[in-house]
Amino acid sequence: MKGSYFKRGCTCGEVCTCDKKWSFVIDAGKYFNLGKRKQLWRDNFDTREDAEAAAAVLIEKIKQGKFHIETDMLFKEYADVWLAEYIKVTAPKPGTIRIRKYSIDKFLSFFKEIKLKKITEEMYQAVLDDLQEQGFARSTIESIHTTGRLLFGKAVDKKLLNDNPTINAYILREDDNIINEDEEDPQDLPKFFEADELLHFLDIAGKKGLFMDEVIFNVLAYTGIRVGELVALKWSDIDFEKHTISINKTYYNPKSSTVNYTLVRPKTKKSKRVITVDPELIELLEKHKKEQEEMILHLGDSYYNKGFIFSNFNRHPGYPVLIKFVQSRMARLLKHGVLNLKLTPHSLRHTHTSLLAQAEVEIDEIMDRLGHQDDSTTRRIYLHVTKHRRRNASNKFSDLIRSHRK
Repeated sequence: MKGSYFKRGCTCGEVCTCDKKWSFVIDAGKYFNLGKRKQLWRDNFDTREDAEAAAAVLIEKIKQGKFHIETDMLFKEYADVWLAEYIKVTAPKPGTIRIRKYSIDKFLSFFKEIKLKKITEEMYQAVLDDLQEQGFARSTIESIHTTGRLLFGKAVDKKLLNDNPTINAYILREDDNIINEDEEDPQDLPKFFEADELLHFLDIAGKKGLFMDEVIFNVLAYTGIRVGELVALKWSDIDFEKHTISINKTYYNPKSSTVNYTLVRPKTKKSKRVITVDPELIELLEKHKKEQEEMILHLGDSYYNKGFIFSNFNRHPGYPVLIKFVQSRMARLLKHGVLNLKLTPHSLRHTHTSLLAQAEVEIDEIMDRLGHQDDSTTRRIYLHVTKHRRRNASNKFSDLIRSHRK
C-alpha cells in the first residue's frame, strides 16, 4: 500500500516553487467490506516529508485494522442518536439527563452543521476556551466537557470516528500560580459553622424553631446528609433499635411542585449507606413520630400517607416538604441567632466534615459517612482543620530526633 503525494492546483511543472500545501491519497482497496475501492485523502501539509510521515502512520493503522471508515453524519444528527442510546442504556436520573441536554445545546451552537468527522482537537478546545471567555463557571464547563468525552468516546467505540477530539482537551485555570499573601489558605473554603456556632444554632432551633425545625437541623448536623436525602427520608429508613439511618434515595423536584416530585437513586453508588447516629437524635425522631401520628389521626384520609418523616401539614398534607422549605426555615433561624446569613443547609454537611476532622476521624471514614467516592471540597476542609495535627506530627518528629542526639 503506497501513497501519492502532490500539491493541489500546482502548475509549476518538474521544479516546484509555489507555496501551496502538500496532500496525499492512499488507495485502501476494498476496505471494511464496502465492496468498492476506498481512497483516503489528507491535505494541508507544509512539506512533502510531513505528508509522507502522516501517510505512513495512516497506512500502519490500516494494516493493523485500527482505521475505520468515518461517518458522514452531522454533529446534530449524531448527538440525537447518542443521547437516545445513553438514556436507554444507562437509565440516568432526570437531573443527569437535564445536564446532558444542556451540554449538547452548548456544543450545537458550535458544531450543529459540521460533520462529526471534521471536528478536530483544536475545534473542541476552542469551544472550552470560548465558554470560559463567556464567563461560565468552571464546574459548568467541566460538566459540559464530561458530556463531550462521553459523546465522542462512544463514537470512537462504535468505529464512527478514528480519533477522539476530546482526548487532549483541558480547562484553563486562572491565577493557578499566584499566591494570595493576605489569606492563610489561597483556596476559598466553603462556609461552615464552628463548633460553638453550631451549638448556638441548634439551641435556637430548639427554642425559637417552628414545627419540625429542631429535628430537621439536628438530623442534618449530626449526619451530614444532603438536603435531598433528608427530604426523601421515610420512617422505614430509621432503625430505632440499632440507632441507624439508611440513605437509599434522594428527592428530585426541579420545578418545586409539592405534588409532582420524584424519588431517585442516590447521587452515586457510594451515596447508598447506613449511618449510625447518636441516641439523642433517635429520641428527637421518636418524639417527632408521635407528634406526626397525632396529626395524621386528626387529618384522616386527607393525609397522603407514604411514610415521609418530614411532611407537609398545610395545603398538601403528607407530601414531602420542598428543599426550599428547609432553606427558608434555616434563613429564619440564622436571623434569630445573629449568625452568618450566607450559611445554607448544605453548610451543615461541611460543618459535619470539619467537626469529624477535629475529632480526629480519618478522611476515608468521613468520606464513607458522607457518601462520597471522593470529593475535593471535603478534602480541602479536612486538610484545613487538621493542619495543626500535621504541625504536631512535625514537632514530634523533631523532638524524637533531638532526644536521640543527647
